[in-house]
Amino acid sequence: MTMTEDLFTQPHLADKHRRQTDPILQLENINVSFDGFKALTNLSLNIGVGELRCVIGPNGAGKTTLMDVITGKTKPQSGRVFYDQRTDLTKLDPVRIAQSGIGRKFQKPTVFEALTVFENLEIAQKTNKSVWACLRAKMNSEQRDRIDEMLGTLRLAAERHRLAGLLSHGQKQFLEIGMLLVQEPHLLLLDEPAAGMTDAETEYTAELFKQLAGKHSLMVVEHDMGFVETIADHVTVLHQGQVLAEGSLREVQANEQVIDVYLGR
Repeated sequence: MTMTEDLFTQPHLADKHRRQTDPILQLENINVSFDGFKALTNLSLNIGVGELRCVIGPNGAGKTTLMDVITGKTKPQSGRVFYDQRTDLTKLDPVRIAQSGIGRKFQKPTVFEALTVFENLEIAQKTNKSVWACLRAKMNSEQRDRIDEMLGTLRLAAERHRLAGLLSHGQKQFLEIGMLLVQEPHLLLLDEPAAGMTDAETEYTAELFKQLAGKHSLMVVEHDMGFVETIADHVTVLHQGQVLAEGSLREVQANEQVIDVYLGR
């Protein structure tokens, strides 16, 4: 089985049953304040195994703070964050959280611009993240094959020897997504992944995310409602640091409070 086939293989029935019943992430009554400003207030949220969840809301709703809490960048004043029902992420530092299987993509692509596309994926794949150590260490055939398959999946095969700094914005977005995927995370946090992409790139990103769901759990923070409509099974709407509404996209779009504070009439 190739990497592409592995990414796009539907989970078996037992996995589907677990996805419907078991949470991979549970936030319980999270409170975060910055100098008296309440960024998150008693926020509770569950994401299921293999789920693709979209989180939307106006600017200042708490979306970035939510991702910061999950990844350990921000510690809440109260509340707990359970990963895979066992690990309280509030007790771990960001490195341990990343090592536990949670990957985050920021809105602005973060790649090693002075290195090639292939070298970026090579560094991301290896445990020792020292650039010098990664480039000196020899890859085995399985690691090389995995990167080759990832380049094909991301439509970057022709750019493998190109410096990452010379890629288009959309290609950098894809490369950073690939740098997360080669680490085989269980949960992917993606902040406006389609921002700045062409229509064709956005369409392929939606296709990719839908195929990744099941093998991975995804939380996508996005402002582009067209993109959300393409990928979302379940949507959470944040407003003033709280969950305003949750449900299918159709249910959220019909919610009067959501219309008033975010979608407009």
